This record gives sequence, structure tokens and C-alpha cells, in this order.
Amino acid sequence: MAESQREWEAGEAAARQAAEVAVELSEAGEPRDRRRVAGALAKVTGSVSRAAGRGGDAARRATHGTTGAARHGTDIARRATGPARRTTGAVFKGASAAGRAFSATVGWLTGQVLVMGPRLKIRDQATLRAQFPGQGNDEIAELLIERAARAAAAVGGAVGAWSALPTLPAFPAEIAAETLAVTGIEIKLVAELHEVYGLPATGTAADRARAYTASWAHRRGVYMVPGGLLLVAGSPLAGQVRRRIAARVRRSTLSLAPLFTGAVAGAMINRRETRRLGNQVRDDLRDFHPPS
Repeated sequence: MAESQREWEAGEAAARQAAEVAVELSEAGEPRDRRRVAGALAKVTGSVSRAAGRGGDAARRATHGTTGAARHGTDIARRATGPARRTTGAVFKGASAAGRAFSATVGWLTGQVLVMGPRLKIRDQATLRAQFPGQGNDEIAELLIERAARAAAAVGGAVGAWSALPTLPAFPAEIAAETLAVTGIEIKLVAELHEVYGLPATGTAADRARAYTASWAHRRGVYMVPGGLLLVAGSPLAGQVRRRIAARVRRSTLSLAPLFTGAVAGAMINRRETRRLGNQVRDDLRDFHPPS
């Protein structure tokens, strides 16, 4: 029983850390120093690594399987010196193993996103109006979108900067950390845009978190999600969340380009994608609430 409890705690630690990073960076009035961002993100990476070591096969495959599968596939292909058919078969075998590991990574991250959602601190409309006095709905929304985009860019830049260090964190632990942090920033942005326009989700904290995760996955206001649709395995919504996470992971790999090109690419792509999401959800919400 004690071991199961420890495994459960290790499995959700990364989600808790990512939620804290997302809130801290999103609410920062000024850009954070890259070293501070990297330090905060390193805690998430450490939690991911600990989950891999103690959280069971799914986490272990998620944080170590991709590299191992890719390396195994490469070695097979390199040793395949026989006929072209054998070489092609070896390449496909390696690609298949890498694909399974990638799928496990995405599945594990999807679960962590669901754990993270209720732990994100969401500011309600009154709090946002107090923090941005004299600003109308559209002006507050623009400030939230800009800060979220800047926070996502800071995460991408910090992960990209690791590629220039002599020793990297274990791939894909840093990819998982970036994915969780940026997803947390974006879900928090989606939730607070709903608050700004007076259209918050209702229900328990878990209900609201599921609704905002659905809004994030579909790039639409939460009212567009069919009533009663839950984030459960095999549901259309769960599949959409997995697809969003998979796309996020693929984009995150650009942050690991050699030297500092990865930092530039990670920051630029994260800023662009987070701003695009914010604009889409804001425009959707404005159709139901005239700008003030």
C-alpha cells in the first residue's frame, strides 16, 4: 500500500510542478530571467524523471522509451547490410518501436494534463478587473494573451538553451516538462478569457478544469462543448486532447536544435501558437459577449 501511494505521488508531482510554473510565469508583470525560468522548469523535469523511475511502466516508457526505440531502430538499420528488403524491414521495425514509444509518451502526458487542470489557479472576473483597473474586456483579454504568449516563449527559450549545455536532461524528460508547462499556461489563459467575458464554466473544480481543457483542445469557448461529455479514455474529446498533446510534443522537439537555434525556434513557435489560441478563443467568446 505504501509503495502504491509513493508511486501515485510520484506520478502527479510533475503535474503539480507544471501548474505552479504556469501560474507564476503567466501572472508575471515583467519577463522572467531565462535562468530563473530554466530553474523552475528543471523542477518539472526532475519530477518527470522521478515519475519515470517510480511511477510504473507507462511513465518509464514515456520518459525513456522514445530515445531507446529510436536508437534501437538506428542500430538495426546500420547493421542491416544484406539485401534491400532486409534493410527496409529493419528501418520499419525501428520506426514502429519509436512510434509505440511516442504513443506511450503522449498517453502519459495526456493523463498528467488532466491531473494538472484542477491545480491551476484561475483568477475570476473581479480579481482580473482589480488587477487591470480601468481596462475593458478586450483590453484585459489582450494583456492576458500577450503575457501567456510571453510566458510560453520563455519556456521554449529555456528548454532550447539546454541544448547548448555539455550535459542535457534525459530526453524526453525536458520535452515532457515543456509540454506540461506550456499546456498549463494555455489552459489558464483559456479559463481566464472565459472569466473576462463573464462566461465561466460551472460545477466543481474538476468539472471546470475538464471544461477548460475541452475548450483548449477544441480551440473554442467552453459553451461549444456538448453537455455531459467527459474526458475519459476512448471518448472523442480525449482523442482530441491526445492529438493536441502529440502536436505540442512534436513542436517541442524543435527546442532541442543544436546550439541556440533551438532556443530561438522554441520561443518563436510557442509565442505564435499561444497567441493564436488566445485570439481564437477570445473571438469565439466575443460573439456571445459584446466588448466593453
